[in-house]
Parts: sequence; C-alpha cells; structure tokens
Amino acid sequence: MDIEAEIRELQLDSADNNGVINPEDAKPEEVEMTDKVEVEGMKDEVHRNSQPAKVKDKEAAAVEDVEALDEKGKEKKRHLNVVFIGHVDAGKSTTGGQILFLSGQVDDRTIQKYEKEAKDKSRESWYMAYIMDTNEEERVKGKTVEVGRAHFETETTRFTILDAPGHKSYVPNMISGASQADIGVLVISARKGEFETGYERGGQTREHVQLAKTLGVAKLLVVVNKMDDHTVNWSKERYDEIESKMSPFLKSSGYNVKKDVQFLPISGLIGTNMKTRVDKSICPWWNGPCLFEALDRIEVPLRDPKGPFRMPIIDKFKDMGTVVMGKVESGSVCEGDSLLVMPNKAQVKVVAVYCDENKVRCAGPGENLRIRLSGIEDEDILSGFVLSSVAKPIPAVTEFTAQLQILELLENAIFTAGYKAVLHIHSIVEECEIVELLQQIDPKTRKPMKKKVLFVKNGAFVVCRVQVENTICVEKFADFPQLGRFTLRTEGKTIAVGKVTDLPSA
Repeated sequence: MDIEAEIRELQLDSADNNGVINPEDAKPEEVEMTDKVEVEGMKDEVHRNSQPAKVKDKEAAAVEDVEALDEKGKEKKRHLNVVFIGHVDAGKSTTGGQILFLSGQVDDRTIQKYEKEAKDKSRESWYMAYIMDTNEEERVKGKTVEVGRAHFETETTRFTILDAPGHKSYVPNMISGASQADIGVLVISARKGEFETGYERGGQTREHVQLAKTLGVAKLLVVVNKMDDHTVNWSKERYDEIESKMSPFLKSSGYNVKKDVQFLPISGLIGTNMKTRVDKSICPWWNGPCLFEALDRIEVPLRDPKGPFRMPIIDKFKDMGTVVMGKVESGSVCEGDSLLVMPNKAQVKVVAVYCDENKVRCAGPGENLRIRLSGIEDEDILSGFVLSSVAKPIPAVTEFTAQLQILELLENAIFTAGYKAVLHIHSIVEECEIVELLQQIDPKTRKPMKKKVLFVKNGAFVVCRVQVENTICVEKFADFPQLGRFTLRTEGKTIAVGKVTDLPSA
C-alpha cells in the first residue's frame, strides 16, 4: 500500500478520534491553520525517506501531541534548561545523546543506523554523539559547532538540553547556549591526559566555567565522564584528584562548591550511573545519586510570571507569518497579546505560541518559545532584539555604566579608555568601546578607591562607561540579572565579565 496514503489515513483517523476538525468537513481557512503544516511535513518526510520506520515515528508523534493536549488539565511539570559545557572531546554530545536514548526519545533502530554510520567513518565511539550533532560537518569532524537542542522528561521535570560546542573557535556559540540555561552540566574527561589538557591554561574547561557563572548558570553538575576508560577503570584516586583540582577553581570562579556544585562519576558512552545508580560490582566506592536523580533534585531559580514581559530573540524565520524564537526571562505571554519589538519599537500581535513543538495558549517565564507575530516582517528583526511588554518596554541604549572584572588581557594590552572589544549580552553580540574609567573597586572591601583611575590590569574590578555603535536592549543587573550581565571578548579570548549597574535616563 502507498505509504503516503497510509499516513493520510492514519492522520484523518486520529483527527476523527480526538475531536480535531476533519479536513473534509472543515472550512478551507480552518484546515489551512490546523493541518497544512502537519500534512506538508508528513509529505516531505515520506518523499525523503520512504521507509516504514518513519511512519511509526510520525504516528507516535501525533499520539504524543494529543496526549499533550489531554494533559492540559493536569499539573504542569517544571521546566529547566540544561547546558552541557566542557573541553572539546570531553563527551558532551555523547552524554546528551545517551540521556535522550535512556529517556526513550530515540529508538533502537535509529541508534543502529548511527552505529553503522559511525563505523563507516571508522569512528565507532561517536555514534551516541550523532543524536545531538545532526549536521554533516559536525559528524565528519566529531566536533559540535552549533548549539544542539533536544528535550527529555523525568518524573518531575521537563528538560531542554543545550549541547554547547567545546572548541575554542566556537565560544561565541557556547555563550549563546549558556545565556539561555538555568543549570549547567560541566563534562570532564577522566581519561589520562584529557582532563589535564582541558584544565590547563588555554583549555576550555576553565573558560567555560567562568563564562557559565557570568551568564547566570547558578547551579553546576560536574560529571566526571569516561570512568570506564582503561586508563581509569572507575578509580577512586583519579576521581578524587579531579575533584580536588576543580573545587578551588570553581570557588575562585564564584561558585559556592558546597551548595551550588555537585560532582558525580559517569560513563556517557555506555550509560553507567546515568538513569540508574552504578552497580557496586563496577564502582564500590560511589554512594551518591545517578545523573537523572541529581538533575531532578536541583532547585529551580524563582521567576516572576507577573513581571513585565521580556524575551530576547535568538532566531527568526518565516512560516505563515514571522516566527521568533527565544527564552522568556520575565512575565507571561498569551495568544492575542500586543507586544513591542525593541529597540525599533514595532507594535506586534501574538498570533500563536509554541512550546517544545506543541501549540499552547499561554506560557510563563523560563520556557523556550516560538511565537508567531503579525505586524512585522522577519527582515526587520535581528537576533538580540527583545520582545517586551507595551506598558513597560525594555530600555534601548547606546551606552551604559557597568562594573567589570578583568580576567585576562591579551599580552601587552592595557585596559584604559578607548579599549575596544566584543560585547556579549543575552543574545546580543556587538562591538563596544570603553569610553571612560570611572573608579576602581577594592576587591577586599568591595568599596570604591579614592584615587583617579587611568588604566587597570588583570584581576582588577572597575566601574566604567561602555559605548556601542547600534542601539541595544539591556536592563540593570539589579532589576533583571539575565539581561544585565555580559562578557567582553577580543581575538577569541574572554577578557572581562561584568554587569550593567546604571543606564542613561531616557
């Protein structure tokens, strides 16, 4: 039987049974809204892969959608964004892929396909990473470039995985991933030599931790991966060595190691100590939780659903109107709301709200959304623009006052008025210039020093005025931490982190 016809029939059946409009009885406009996207998606899928396996997947997806609709009445699970960070080749994508496999998001047949594909490239151990690294370039090189996204659920929580690239050339992509995250999973390789390379100066483990803290990742799970490697063999000495080296560094980066950081050993490739606790016969000394338990126990940061609406836009595309993507940092949004796109003050109307592929009526803070807007063209939107409430729009400025901590300047560089760098703040990447150093802060007393400051060196805290060429949307750190913290980078290195302390009065 023709697969396409079969799918159509399945779709119509499921539509009949679930009270969805039957395309044949409905008015043309309604059909277009409800089924156009779905049917077209189905057709494309079938033309591309005429394999019966896909039919099963799509069926399941359709059923899941209906279940999601049925669950509206039930209590909603809390939602968390988890970013996977760490040095290149620590096993971030493999761990992410294994989580999706263990939580039932990927079936055995797909895994077998990836295993064969990895084998053909003589890279047997990469097959789990293929779940997260979807494009060909990433698979050939075995390096993540873009920030991969995926969803999974445990008993109490819905998670969005953000798989950040570990390679230093792609740190700007990692910043955009971490700026959307609530909690971080720092993946460290226990394999001999690999931990050392990642941790030493110039390794990405250090830079990622500093960036994560600056970008508002308050809680960190440090997973010591590759414990099954023949150079490690679940050795307690190796695990303790890594913990004892990382703890002081995490403390110096601003983490409270006792309250905000948790260490645990895993094997991402074979999935040990991830969904269920590790067997005592493999690792007799570990009495702590497994990865899923640890993720479930993490306390969620409090957010204000009644605050003024703020959603920094990370991406936009055309799909029956203009669709923008981003994470809600404050407030709530409902279908039919009127909002402003800042800084160009364009009035828009919310036509539809999608959360994790499902259409919803309203959504609150912390959710990753796709919002379809009317009243604006997609070419009038840039990433870094902010969707905000009309009553209390986000300030749009070309300069602001900030408190900076200088981490590590390039050799022979002095940080003084006239210094130029690239500013990363929420989803904005913009060139900036330090126009004036206002005062230096004593790191011990946290009070301003009296003497006039002309330049500062590594490790200094300084209050300064920062200017950008284009108008950007930022908030004071005290009002909206996520929209008021930033990093300064130059020539591929993070040189300073800071927070917005004051904005020019409008």
